[in-house]
Amino acid sequence: MQQRLSRVTTTDGTELAVATVGEGRPVVYVSGWLSHLERGWELPPERAFLEGMAEGVRLVRYDRAGCGLSPATGRPPSLDYELEQLAAVVAPLGPEPFDLVGASLGALVAVAWTAAHPGTVRRLVLYGGWVSGDAVSPPSAREHVLGLVESHWGLGSDVLTDIFAPDAPAAARARFGRYQRESSDAQTARALLALSYRLDVSDLLGSVRAPTLVVHRVLDRAAPVAQAEALAAGIPGAELVVLPGRSHLPWAGDAPELVATIRRFLGLRVARTAPGTLTPRQREVAALIAEGCTNRQIAARLGIDERSAEGHVERILLRLGFRSRAQVAAWFVEQQEAGRGEVG
Repeated sequence: MQQRLSRVTTTDGTELAVATVGEGRPVVYVSGWLSHLERGWELPPERAFLEGMAEGVRLVRYDRAGCGLSPATGRPPSLDYELEQLAAVVAPLGPEPFDLVGASLGALVAVAWTAAHPGTVRRLVLYGGWVSGDAVSPPSAREHVLGLVESHWGLGSDVLTDIFAPDAPAAARARFGRYQRESSDAQTARALLALSYRLDVSDLLGSVRAPTLVVHRVLDRAAPVAQAEALAAGIPGAELVVLPGRSHLPWAGDAPELVATIRRFLGLRVARTAPGTLTPRQREVAALIAEGCTNRQIAARLGIDERSAEGHVERILLRLGFRSRAQVAAWFVEQQEAGRGEVG
């Protein structure tokens, strides 16, 4: 898949970058705290998650003001400003209802939009969200993190990466730390994180009328699962699905199961490749890993560039739930031996 970049403008002149992937009915994705449409697409596990979401539909994402490809403005972050930006993004989609997926901070924005614009949302998915920012962590912890982001953005981004994606391979965590720093400056990052902590949508939940799925990982280190339970309890008829895992970022941990859960709720076909299996190309790469090949050597053997080889390796780690190449090599050898045993 390839993403197509465009721009929209809010009523006050704010310019936003928008990315569209796939074809079909629109699924609008409101990201968490920070985003960068290009850097996210270049991060193999995030791209795998997005491609899984976009199969058979038109996935629409955007960088909020001051993040990624969207320039900063003089306006401070607020829920009203978030809704103005989302309005500009969905305006070109036409009058038909769309599916709305909100992750982390985006879940609160999605709740507020659905409550304020009944009939525009076909189905609503809330991942890793919360009702009240006050309940996410103690005040002392919040102030510590805000201060760290403001005074030492490099260290702050690394600390937050460990909180957001403890299940991701080390290489993916390192790249995501850089990705966060490239997504915004320290001032914008702090302001958006502070918004996350102060938002409270408890008064809006009862006004949500769209069919709603609340999905959360049981040991999410950034947002306690009790907040997901509160979201589901407050939205009439909402369905709650709690998945295993510790990671807050949707693409970390068992992302294929998360994608399958969301797609089933949206009435979309679920990928036939079962978790723990590899595509033919991924098996080729796994075989070369078992031979001890580096990414550069894999690229040369397969006639692809080194970045593509790196992407294949990270997708294999994600698919198999492993954290190292040694685990992939051992798995591949076991598969080969099991296959020879069956033939014998």
